[in-house]
Amino acid sequence: MASALRDWMTTPAAGRGIYLADDDGGWEFREYGELAAAARRTAGALIEEGVQPGDVVCVVLPTDFTCIETYFAVWAAGATVCLITPPLFQDGDEYVAHVAAILRQAAPVLVVASKSLAEYAGRAMDQAGLSGEPWLPRQGAEIAELGSTGELALLQFTSGSSGAPRGVMVTWENLEANCEMISRAAGFVGDDSAASWLPLYHDMGLIGCFLTPISLQVSLRLMRPDHFIRDPARWIRCFGEASHTAAPPFAYAFAARRVKPEQLEGVDLSGWRTAIVGAEPIDPHALESFARLVEPFGFSRTAFKAAYGMAETTLLVTMDWERRDPLTVRPDPESLAFGEPVRVLEEHTLGASSLGAKAGWVVGCGMPEARVPVVVVDDDGRELGEGLLGEIVVGGPSVCPGYYAGAEGRSTRFADGLVYTGDAGFFYSGQWFVLGRMGDSIKVRGRSVYVEDLEAKIAEASGLGKGRIVVVGVPGAGKKGLALFAETRDEAWVGDVREMLRRRLGGDVELTVVVGAGLIQRTSSGKPRRRYMWERLRAGQLDGARVLS
Repeated sequence: MASALRDWMTTPAAGRGIYLADDDGGWEFREYGELAAAARRTAGALIEEGVQPGDVVCVVLPTDFTCIETYFAVWAAGATVCLITPPLFQDGDEYVAHVAAILRQAAPVLVVASKSLAEYAGRAMDQAGLSGEPWLPRQGAEIAELGSTGELALLQFTSGSSGAPRGVMVTWENLEANCEMISRAAGFVGDDSAASWLPLYHDMGLIGCFLTPISLQVSLRLMRPDHFIRDPARWIRCFGEASHTAAPPFAYAFAARRVKPEQLEGVDLSGWRTAIVGAEPIDPHALESFARLVEPFGFSRTAFKAAYGMAETTLLVTMDWERRDPLTVRPDPESLAFGEPVRVLEEHTLGASSLGAKAGWVVGCGMPEARVPVVVVDDDGRELGEGLLGEIVVGGPSVCPGYYAGAEGRSTRFADGLVYTGDAGFFYSGQWFVLGRMGDSIKVRGRSVYVEDLEAKIAEASGLGKGRIVVVGVPGAGKKGLALFAETRDEAWVGDVREMLRRRLGGDVELTVVVGAGLIQRTSSGKPRRRYMWERLRAGQLDGARVLS
């Protein structure tokens, strides 16, 4: 099964390859033939170093051609890849501790690092009890043949939004099935190209926007996240040529805020067929704002493909296969109780009604393929019918065998070839709707209240805006508890928010309000690390935090 993902290294397509963004606004291009030769020479060096099929190799490299070549070199040698993110916003000690936690679980035979990251990687190896030094990438004299492989293609370490990172075991069969499903869902054809700024260190960026296009040998324009943040118009301009991409909702919202129409003059976006949206709850206002920016240049809302997935299912679970405007619904929050019908107050397709939409709207994620069974179950594991709220359970060939080295999940768990996702959702009007993590909710008067919904309402009531508010469900003193983290020093909004929450949740919820600059901790994929922030606060280690009485 590994062959479909590695074949391009033996039969590279001429004239196609990867365009890597540089820091000056340009692109450096390398054909697949050149990349394949470099990867196989690096594989030769890895084999000389003692790497064997089935071994785990951890890779700590920035997104550049060396990283790309090294990734596929590990596969050419038959080994299992474990990509580790370079430091983002952590301080050095925190980053080293994070890498060490991964290395302790992964137990790699080799840790590959760039010169710039070798010190961090070496310190992490010491903390993890690994001997030796980081291995600097190099190419051998000979081009290695593609060897046999072990069972696992890669270890995907979850980004740590709900605790310590855990390595998801992704088999070659899992990965091939998921890449093929993404290709079918997105509608890739031979002369297509894709573009992405997503990091290669979590599932959407790695599998959806890197491995899938490369295995198909379509051309890929690859930016780093900092390129996108500095110049989001550069990403949009890619789709004058590229047809496919994927990004979280905040990226579309960010581009809509930052990009001016004059920056897109002369760009024809009519060939942009797929803009996958996922990784976090989808805000219809963000999509509509983006559509209004780019529609004058040929973009169609039907390119939006709301998707649902997770690392434990390799990546994709379900996405809307039809070319149509996304469907959005607003459930009645009073009806959100497990096993009970979800009362839909309003529904419409993405359009003018979505602009300025208030909190509580959910976007449909289409239907899964027949070979990917998806159901919802109640608290006792009983399967529920259409319109009833429950936990999403996924089966099929993309479901991974479990966590590596005996690690255990919190709200996500594996059983009998299924993934109990820890996500709450319901089936309505021929589509799946995902409300959010069960672990990021509290039960109030017998119903589930989801923190993403509360965050949106608080952002609206406080005037602080989304992105500066994080809510965490926490144990209370004999009550249900919520902690509200706000990146601001202003307190004028707190009274109004307390009253709003009291009306919504009643008096049986204890609220802790924390304010300060730079409070919100996020994973590499941009998700708030809710429990981690609460634990740091309780330990007195959340710098700049001030608890309001």
